[in-house]
Amino acid sequence: VQLQASGGGLVQAGGSLRLTCAASGRILSRTAMGWFRQAPGKERAFVAAISLELGTTDYADSVKGRFTISRDNAKKTIYLEMNNLKPEDTAVYYCAADSASWFRIQVFSRTTIDYWGQGTLVTVSS
Repeated sequence: VQLQASGGGLVQAGGSLRLTCAASGRILSRTAMGWFRQAPGKERAFVAAISLELGTTDYADSVKGRFTISRDNAKKTIYLEMNNLKPEDTAVYYCAADSASWFRIQVFSRTTIDYWGQGTLVTVSS
């Protein structure tokens, strides 16, 4: 399984971006996919996740109400719509996939991830 993330860039505070993660290879519907991010000097942190089978979602508290995760199972692709971006959202965003948390999406944030994509940089200027 390979995950290809795209959509990062530079945006002003209050702006929006949409990240895309396309999966290739043998990825099953009973899979959870999502995003983590790593800001400079900080550890990687959970952002959002979605169950490809159930469509259930989970978000970090810091992004609730501003970010929306969605999926297109036919394309094996997930999206992260990021609105009202803040400078503290600046980070490298990593796409991830996991086979153990599709049924209970809240597990995704703390499970051992099966697959990681390359990062895409999001920079929010103040």
